[in-house]
Amino acid sequence: MSKERKVGFLTHEYYFWHDTGTYAGTYKPGQFVQAGKHWESPDSKRRFKSLVEVSPFKSEVIPIEPRPATVAELERVHNPKHIKKMKELSDNGGGLMGDEESVFGPYGFEIACLSAGGAIAAADAVYKGEVDLAYALIRPPGHHAVRDHGMGYCMFNNIGVAIEHLRATTKLRRFAVIDWDVHHGNGTQSVFYDDPDVLAISLHQDELYPRYEGKISEIGEGAGKGFNINIPIPAGSGDGAYRYAFENVVKPAVDRFKPEFIFVASGFDASYYDQLSRMALHAYTYKWMAEETIKLADKHCSGRIVATHEGGYSEVYVPFCGLAVLEAFLGKSSGIPDYMADMSDASTRRDQQLHAHQKAMIDECKSTHDL
Repeated sequence: MSKERKVGFLTHEYYFWHDTGTYAGTYKPGQFVQAGKHWESPDSKRRFKSLVEVSPFKSEVIPIEPRPATVAELERVHNPKHIKKMKELSDNGGGLMGDEESVFGPYGFEIACLSAGGAIAAADAVYKGEVDLAYALIRPPGHHAVRDHGMGYCMFNNIGVAIEHLRATTKLRRFAVIDWDVHHGNGTQSVFYDDPDVLAISLHQDELYPRYEGKISEIGEGAGKGFNINIPIPAGSGDGAYRYAFENVVKPAVDRFKPEFIFVASGFDASYYDQLSRMALHAYTYKWMAEETIKLADKHCSGRIVATHEGGYSEVYVPFCGLAVLEAFLGKSSGIPDYMADMSDASTRRDQQLHAHQKAMIDECKSTHDL
């Protein structure tokens, strides 16, 4: 195993109080739609926290306290009208973040500020050397939120707010974002599309969400041209495709860019058990990607990494994927087996192999960026 590190772990009870109502998945209850549970419920995240607490890692991670992002900090990324509207809706019982499926309830604005502020607090702790790297188990997520509205269950762009905070308060200027959530990181792309000092890399299921975004041809514009990298991966892909994409696109792109700080948009919805995707990853792939990200950070930015929690909707499997990332961060095994990978004989399945059509799409991305 790799060397042990001081690993920060940030979370807060309020993150699990973010109220997404009684939607049936993402459908509003009605005459023929029975009230149920929104996909973006607290359960998978709370169970991740619970698994950490019963694991040996409870005493090994270093707690980081979040604090709310201020309006001024949000305004470095977001339109003031969007911020004001979210506050007004929150004060009046809740509403929608900017689309028809991203619902929030009373006090939702304050919790979203605490989520963005959690990303800031984790980044500050890493920058100041209080921890070597950190995992921020925050909610609501952030990577879909654009400047003037929220979407995809995201009110504010948590990583974007943290990057702009570091720019305003430190001498750091070059940031890389590695997004392994199964959905395209459209918000991060939008915020930094013309920015040559932010390398935004998104690995995502091809044409999943947002439906017509995340294409290889979206490479940035103006001064930012070439600094936005989309790696759409065909549905049904597993460990082989993700490893190939990491080795042939992510790693050489980060090596060329030489960031001073790395953020990871850590979604676990590309897992075999997730109901909002058609991918086939198991926890060991997330652990491997985290280990490779650590190698990149050690090489270029003194090991500085903050991972912010994004999607992941399998209540039973997200905790094991999250624990696997913490294993990589800590450089040791938790001793807790990955029951679901073992039960499905994951390592021998054909869906874990790299197939020709997957390789062709990833090679197109590699070629587009001259990697």
